[in-house]
Amino acid sequence: MGPGELGLTPLEGIKGKQMKRHHDIRSERGQTMAEFAVVLPVLPLLVFAVVQFGITFNNFVTLTDAVRSGARVAAVSRLDSSRVSDTQQKVIQAAGGLNLTTAQVSVTSPTWQHGDDVQVTAIYPYSISLFGVVVKSGNLTSTTTERVE
Repeated sequence: MGPGELGLTPLEGIKGKQMKRHHDIRSERGQTMAEFAVVLPVLPLLVFAVVQFGITFNNFVTLTDAVRSGARVAAVSRLDSSRVSDTQQKVIQAAGGLNLTTAQVSVTSPTWQHGDDVQVTAIYPYSISLFGVVVKSGNLTSTTTERVE
């Protein structure tokens, strides 16, 4: 169906479409700017939250691996007189950049006899902050139990 069939001359049909198109473009630009203004403050907040969660999760994985390494040392050092301090040092060494202290690492076994369980636990504080505001904080705790060999 062409402009002549609607009772319009070809020029009137084209002019009407052009004016309408021009009006639509102008209103969409305003809408885009408004949406951008709403999303802009939320986007960096979301990105920083994901980064902070990733750092905390990495710390937890590192702590869990360090405790596992320490539990293995404890399991094979039944006859060693410095088995507790050796285990604590292994956990601290395996923790890398977590800055653990011996006070944050505990090693327990009832009698250190062959077949007994030895339990190694480490606690590390964490804090999730966004733009300097602490959102969540607490302690990451990891425990591993192995049998004494």
